[in-house]
Amino acid sequence: MNHIVPRLLFFVLGTGINSMGISLITLGSLGTSPISSTPYVASLAFPALSFGMTTFIWNVLFILIQVALLRRRFKPSQFLQVAANLLFSAMIDVSMALFGFLHPTALWQQLLCVVAGCVVLALGIVIEVAPNVIVVPGEGVVRALAIVTGVRYGTVKAVFDVSLIVIAVVLSLVCFHGLRGVGVGTIVSALLVGPVINVINRVFRFPDRIRALALAHDAR
Repeated sequence: MNHIVPRLLFFVLGTGINSMGISLITLGSLGTSPISSTPYVASLAFPALSFGMTTFIWNVLFILIQVALLRRRFKPSQFLQVAANLLFSAMIDVSMALFGFLHPTALWQQLLCVVAGCVVLALGIVIEVAPNVIVVPGEGVVRALAIVTGVRYGTVKAVFDVSLIVIAVVLSLVCFHGLRGVGVGTIVSALLVGPVINVINRVFRFPDRIRALALAHDAR
């Protein structure tokens, strides 16, 4: 139990950094990350709902899908995803307001904003995942699909991300008769975040130190 508090704090820190990364990518005005593409388009289509609100609703759907797929295998502790979802969604709105001064107009400025967001998002994911305390809904639904179908996690993740982008594109076409919220930035983030995560894990030691907290706790 001595390690639970710092692990949770690292998870919260990673979640906050994640929200900043997604906000930076989004404010580049070239699209947002694949996992956030559908809720972002929904927030544009329904202005009464903030980006954070639509993200919360979307992630609740992910949790319900997990319950339906896993049934008895869905452990009560996995409902902690609701708390993680609430935290993440609230932080997205905070981050969007925090970086609201960014209005890049030139393409190089927009791309710089997207790339910076990808690096920040990758850092947040590394810090969030390392403590191994709570699975966020987006990862949880991919794991559930992998368990039920027997397909490798990486393959399911790739198909899942593409599916989210397709849904966002369809929603955008229906609501705006054109593309909004999905674009070059979505593709860049889909291709860049994974490799940056690998670089961070390979070059820096702090992910291993955070993971050591989890291992020390499990060894008790």
